[in-house]
Amino acid sequence: MKWSLQELNKKHSVEFETAFDLKQELTSREPEILDVSEVVVNGRVDADGGIYSLDFTADYTLTMPSSRSLAPVEVPMTLTVSELFATSEYFEANQADLDADMLFILDKDLIDLAESVADNILLEIPLRVLTDEEKQSDELPSGSAWQVLSEDDYAALQVKTASEVEEKSPFSQLDGLFD
Repeated sequence: MKWSLQELNKKHSVEFETAFDLKQELTSREPEILDVSEVVVNGRVDADGGIYSLDFTADYTLTMPSSRSLAPVEVPMTLTVSELFATSEYFEANQADLDADMLFILDKDLIDLAESVADNILLEIPLRVLTDEEKQSDELPSGSAWQVLSEDDYAALQVKTASEVEEKSPFSQLDGLFD
C-alpha cells in the first residue's frame, strides 16, 4: 500500500486496514527469521502542511530458532509504530523548527507502508528466543568438552580460576614477606 504525497495533501487523512505477505522480503534480509505469518496492519496516515504522520499497529508471528537449541519457535508479536516524514524541500525551508532526528526525509514523493512495516519488524526482532521447555528449565546446553554458561556463572568461574592461578604461583609463598 503506497500513497502519493499529492493524494495525502488532498485527503489530509487516510485510515487503512490491510495484510501483507512479507515472508520473502524479511527472510532474505534477515537469515535468523525462518518464517513470518501474514502481517495484519491497521492505522492511519495524516498530512499536515509538509509533515506526514504514519501511525500503525502490526500483528504477526515470527518463527525463529531457539537461542539455546536452535529448535524453531513461534513468537507472536505486536508492533506499534509512529513515524514522521517530510520532503527535503520542506525540511530545508523549516530546518530551524524541525528536529532531523525525529523525521524521515522522503527521497521520493510517496509513502510506502509495506517498506515501513518490514523495516520496523526487522528492528523489533527479539534477541532471546526460547521454547516453552527451555523457559521452564535452567539447564543450559553442554557437550563432552564444552558447556554454555550464564553471565553470573562465568563471572564466578573467572574469580575461582584467578584465585587458583594465584595459589599455584611460585611467588605466592612470598606473599606477606615484607609485612
